[in-house]
Amino acid sequence: MAVYWKIKEICTFTFRMNVYSVLQIGEYHLNNCEDYLFYEPIGTDKLLCAVMDGCTMGKDSYFIATLIGKLLRKIVKAKNYEEFYQLPFLELSLEEQLKVILKELFESLKNIKNELLLEKNEMLSTLTILIANLKDEQGVILVIGDGVICINGAITEFDQDNKPDYVGYHLSENFEEWYDKQQQKIKFSGIKDISVATDGIMSFKSIEQKANLGDIDPVQYMLNDTSKIEHEEMLNMKLKFLEHNIGVKPTDDLAIIRIIKT
Repeated sequence: MAVYWKIKEICTFTFRMNVYSVLQIGEYHLNNCEDYLFYEPIGTDKLLCAVMDGCTMGKDSYFIATLIGKLLRKIVKAKNYEEFYQLPFLELSLEEQLKVILKELFESLKNIKNELLLEKNEMLSTLTILIANLKDEQGVILVIGDGVICINGAITEFDQDNKPDYVGYHLSENFEEWYDKQQQKIKFSGIKDISVATDGIMSFKSIEQKANLGDIDPVQYMLNDTSKIEHEEMLNMKLKFLEHNIGVKPTDDLAIIRIIKT
């Protein structure tokens, strides 16, 4: 089946998915945005998305969040070549593919940590990662640390009470044992409207003395409302609307990827 990908949308003859993203520094952060995001197709019908949140109390946390995104890009590009050569990776289940990708990510991070003599506080980032088969409308999400997901209207917040787990804590562990213990993992089917976000989505606050929220819940507005769906910059436009018309902004850094079936 012929397939082509655009920057913001994924199209085939049988289904159409729009992919939107936004990355913004928080109002309370002055120097760097410590969040990062990445999404790219894996093979013909699959998509991998990830949002990362570097620990504010860590050192140069924007670096590790960005590094994870860049390494995932490298891994995904390699997996795309495997489809061309008909290698077995793309025949695995979605969860098995996710496990393979994470194992390669951890190995790469461990090697870079050793090569650059990085300390543990330079490796602290959360990771919310999604792999989905857009044709079959199946997916799996794993959250390492804090994060927010929205699956067809149902929002789930993973909040670890300001003591989130971080990828960097586990690089020296046995990967198989670590992966088997992961509980913040969700499988889903029937992809209609799926979002992954860093916990900055929960940080909207008034930037004026009198914010006029009315009936608008910023979280629902960003993750469920479908206004401006025809615009590639839908999420950015929504942030601007909340800032200039309602008077609220995210105080923490924010990364969102949203997939909508149209």
